[in-house]
Amino acid sequence: MRRSSKTILSLLTPLILAGCTVPGSYLKVQEGDVDPALETSSTDIISRVNVYQLTAGELANFQSPKINAKINPELDKELAEYEYLVGNGDILNITVWDHPELTTPAGSYRSASESGNWVHADGQIYYPYIGFVEVAGKTTSEIRKVMTTKLAKFIESPQVDVSVAKFQSKKAYITGAINAPGQQYITNVPLTLLDAINLAEGISTDADWRNVSLTRNGQEEVVSLYRLMQKGDLTQNRLLQPGDIVHVPRNDNQKVFIMGEVNNPQLLKIDRSGMSLTEALSSVGGINQLAADATGVFVIRKNSAQEKKDKIANVYQLDISNSIALVLGTEFELLPKDVVYVTAAPIVRWNRIIGQILPSITGFDELSQGVDTIRGW
Repeated sequence: MRRSSKTILSLLTPLILAGCTVPGSYLKVQEGDVDPALETSSTDIISRVNVYQLTAGELANFQSPKINAKINPELDKELAEYEYLVGNGDILNITVWDHPELTTPAGSYRSASESGNWVHADGQIYYPYIGFVEVAGKTTSEIRKVMTTKLAKFIESPQVDVSVAKFQSKKAYITGAINAPGQQYITNVPLTLLDAINLAEGISTDADWRNVSLTRNGQEEVVSLYRLMQKGDLTQNRLLQPGDIVHVPRNDNQKVFIMGEVNNPQLLKIDRSGMSLTEALSSVGGINQLAADATGVFVIRKNSAQEKKDKIANVYQLDISNSIALVLGTEFELLPKDVVYVTAAPIVRWNRIIGQILPSITGFDELSQGVDTIRGW
């Protein structure tokens, strides 16, 4: 009997050691607390992460910078100096006062755009007496001066007015998670990014409005509609130019993972107003009161390529054993692809280990009884 007990103990020893690595919701609360069975791998991992405590005194160091309303003097200057340049495909409306024979009347059945002067592919229009006139790339004021000079050879003191009857040479493109995506014509009224979004009937409910891309001449710039529209940061606004592509992506990448000892582990998407740690915990029904270790609420955030160097991630720990600490969680904003992990209480870890070992103990006990029966013990 003594020999069979020794045999069972020797077989159980690897299982007990392996019990430290059984699957379950457990992260180390203290940085230096490493199980012997995991000493090599855990030490390697711990040495490659930064661990921070989310306390009242330290929280300000980990908060996202506050976004304030700002003016945009550069954009204001661009708008003040803006002038539309006529392009190929535009239709001009040219009026010579007191000379109706030179002005094509629109009439009751013809609009100004239908009766106007079309800018041909070579950038010219044809006008009576003076023939072909180069107009592409010029403002209406410049065209009026050219027309006046040329007509002065045939008409005494001509009074000429030039306007664009239809704008169709220059376009910007609005794509992605927009209610009315498509092209928008650039006219004599400056078209800003905010104007374009409004003309496209706003962004859809599944839009990622924090990472809107503006592509110009092959160069991409990321702007934040959240900062612009929600916080009044006008530095995010842009004056659109011909050929610009504004793309509003979906919020598929705006997700955080809630795992461990919570009542409803799941993937959550960050909405337009953002998501705090406390909001995330509330969305999954809070922590499991029976299984969770309230001192071990972790946020695991992967470092960017620029930040990596020797550290692959930052780990933020919030102790909510005192429920007042949840107020701190409301001030900690989650970022896309954060992992929120609630570790298990020590008694739960022990129960899981025992739960996995007991079937083996029962099996060995039955095996030993069978051997004893065969031997007649």
